[in-house]
Amino acid sequence: MTDTRPSAAPASSTPLTYARSPVPTPLGIAIHLGWLNGDWSENGVAIRSAQSGVALADRVSQNEHMLANSFFQGGSIPAMWARSRGADTRVIGLSWIDETQQIVTLASSGIQGVKQLRSRRLGLPLRQHDTIDVNRATALRGFLNALSLEGLTARDVEFVDIDAHAVPNATPYLRDIEALRAGTVDAIYVKGAHGELAVRGSAYRCVIDLGFHPDPLVRNNNGTPRPLTVNGAVLKNFPDLVDGFLRLIAAAGDWARVHQRETLEFVSREAGAPVTAVQSAYGNRLHLHLGIDLAQGSIEALGTFGHFLFEHGYLPTAFSVADWIHPGPLARVDALRNARSA
Repeated sequence: MTDTRPSAAPASSTPLTYARSPVPTPLGIAIHLGWLNGDWSENGVAIRSAQSGVALADRVSQNEHMLANSFFQGGSIPAMWARSRGADTRVIGLSWIDETQQIVTLASSGIQGVKQLRSRRLGLPLRQHDTIDVNRATALRGFLNALSLEGLTARDVEFVDIDAHAVPNATPYLRDIEALRAGTVDAIYVKGAHGELAVRGSAYRCVIDLGFHPDPLVRNNNGTPRPLTVNGAVLKNFPDLVDGFLRLIAAAGDWARVHQRETLEFVSREAGAPVTAVQSAYGNRLHLHLGIDLAQGSIEALGTFGHFLFEHGYLPTAFSVADWIHPGPLARVDALRNARSA
């Protein structure tokens, strides 16, 4: 593939930054391919990583600061939280990458299906000092989606807090697993490659995996879809740069579709999980779903998730997702790609 990165130019502006979650995203693929390495664009603006090797997606205080002059792709909760507090951002693309979302019990619990979660204790991780508790909101959404499939609601179960304060060098879901094994909760929610790793073995039973349910709204959560956002001032002042950035993201999705093995290896490094766990968590068609679009179904699902977050107190104010979407850059990128393939 021809290198479409912008050519170098003299430094004359403050570098713009980008960051992403440590999960499968087309932005992550572009970074691993070396297409976003801080070169100066034609108008003298550099785009550089804000992460310095550390994912910022769920560190909202830093993420909020970063949004002042940046691009970001990752979970929708931090991006929506910032927007609900007045951050001047726009969504210029969405990626929908399904991942395992499991409700898990101990094999010895006797719980065979969602119906048997009635009157049970469901564990919700709690990080009291986080500005917004991403993991708690994600787990609550997963539980409520699962319960709804059997006509159950939050009133039919008992939610139990799990002290999930960060533990240096600990594996994700450590506190959830400890609570499950100690018998203080009857079920937990896990997702993605690290969730897959956490509940491997005969000691655990998956009650339901929501991640590949035929109804997309059942799968709808923090990562489905994931928005690609840009600061409004950047969009206004550097439209050509935004278009060029988005072209690289779209090209990364194209590259992934024809490089299955390499894509798995990239995502494995991104997530810090073995390739086998990535395959189990995202399925064998992951490489086909790393594109960027603004599909109406994804926009509607983002709006549905925003209503959920506001209703349950995770967003300070409600806002219109439709008004948050800015389709111009992607429309121009798609038009150019279509013209080249004609």
